Amino acid sequence: MLHVLNLLRCATLLALGLQLACPAAASEHEWLYGVKPGDTLIGIAADYFAHPNDWPKLQTLNRVRDPKRLMPGTRLRLPIALLKREAAIAEVIYIRGNVTHTPKKGGPQDLAVGMRLEVGDVIETGADASLSVRFVDGSRLLLTQNTHVSLTEMILLGKTGMAQTVIELHHGSLDTRVAEQQKPSARYEIKSRALNLAVRGTNFRAHVSDADQVSRSEVLDGVVQASGTSGKAVKVLAGFGTLAAPGEAPGAPQALAPAPDLNLVPKVLQRVPLRFEWPAAAGAERYHAQVFADRSFERLLLEGVFQGSAAKWPDLPDGRYVLRVRAIDSHGLEGLNADREFTLKARPEPPFISAPQHGQKVYGPQAILRWSDSTAAQSYHVQLAAKSDFSERLADLPAHPKSELALPLAPGQYYWRVASIAAGQDQGPYSDVQSFTQRKIPESPQLEAPQIDDKRLLFRWRAGEAGERFQIQVAREPDFAQPIMDNVLNINQSQIDRPELGAYYLRVKTIDAEGFAGPFGPVQKMEVPAATNWWPLLLLLVPLAL
Repeated sequence: MLHVLNLLRCATLLALGLQLACPAAASEHEWLYGVKPGDTLIGIAADYFAHPNDWPKLQTLNRVRDPKRLMPGTRLRLPIALLKREAAIAEVIYIRGNVTHTPKKGGPQDLAVGMRLEVGDVIETGADASLSVRFVDGSRLLLTQNTHVSLTEMILLGKTGMAQTVIELHHGSLDTRVAEQQKPSARYEIKSRALNLAVRGTNFRAHVSDADQVSRSEVLDGVVQASGTSGKAVKVLAGFGTLAAPGEAPGAPQALAPAPDLNLVPKVLQRVPLRFEWPAAAGAERYHAQVFADRSFERLLLEGVFQGSAAKWPDLPDGRYVLRVRAIDSHGLEGLNADREFTLKARPEPPFISAPQHGQKVYGPQAILRWSDSTAAQSYHVQLAAKSDFSERLADLPAHPKSELALPLAPGQYYWRVASIAAGQDQGPYSDVQSFTQRKIPESPQLEAPQIDDKRLLFRWRAGEAGERFQIQVAREPDFAQPIMDNVLNINQSQIDRPELGAYYLRVKTIDAEGFAGPFGPVQKMEVPAATNWWPLLLLLVPLAL
């Protein structure tokens, strides 16, 4: 039907006397140009051909009767071989770390964002370095760390918008997103010693091992034509990868490992160093993890290959980022990407907890919470609760000015945390939750009246709780500087040989099961009578206020 419509249109044009015949369909070596009002063959040749005087070839190919009278909206076939060829440039859109740039003519130069790259330029990224480049057709190239490439060919075919780009990968890894190459001579290729990868718009990765020069490629979108130094080329579809050693044909495409599950990675991180964990995937020998500034995936900030299903890096500024993780199988092929956005809010950092620390016991009617002074903090947000989830907060001070807080507390278990607040009410994360137990001070037991006979002096007091011990002291002076008895006992009584005639002072205190000693009870005074009074006596204990 379309062919019939074209014939009818041609017949109409001829009937109107327009001297432009209908051209045949364009071949793969031709580009179709849409005629605009005022166009002439001479003008079109001047704009698009390397040699404008070749316009008669355009007239012959398209069977044009009058080169100055063209019908707007019709199409002309322009041979690719006649088009202008201009040296294209690439632009640096992101750079991180140590990247060496060596032009075709000249020595190594520093790179900066916005700088232009030309044919023949050689680029090497160091450890923890990366570079993102944009080509004239909109394609993007990301070079990861320890990668060496040469820009072998960058050609722009006049005003057609068609570009031909060839990159040689010597070693390392790259990630590329190729703009749609719909036009016939547009071309984008990655070449290496073992594999040549040609595409017409796709998202794929390429790697070359520095040790054995084995080349690998994984296709994420579209199709890649992979050819080696021998054997047949293979088509690698999205979700598949291939590899080849120098002198070998590309291997049969293999399915890529599925994307890891990052659903358990928290959306907000409040601590550095950064640590991400995910469930281990079957068949994964390692994982390649990266952190990007945003979903353009052009600004690579962190990357690493990790043996286990976790990634760790020292630090990043607070902000929003994207984590990207993929599994690496036994063949060294990297799998499908899993992406997870997250926010880092680790500043101002919480202060260091001084007391009470986790698991500590506090005795008395109040607890004193203490923490270090933070140079970044103008105040602190302090919370204390009866439950670890802070659903029952007993104290919540959003702008406490000091690094200490005293709170009256009944015996029980408590949880507390503190956050720093910087200028502008910028509150950072809370400290780790600290749990402590508030306990009452052990009460001093009340002494019973001592019993004395001609041989001994016996002391008794109220029995304590399970695990409690008692310290009893007897002295001749009320300051107890030189006690004549100082014993720690597990029972609630003690005895000594009958002392000499005179006044004596005694006191006792409780030591709980954890070893915390309460205060001594009231000092009591007793009089030991002369030895002639040998029968048992109950002596009057007189409290002594010291």
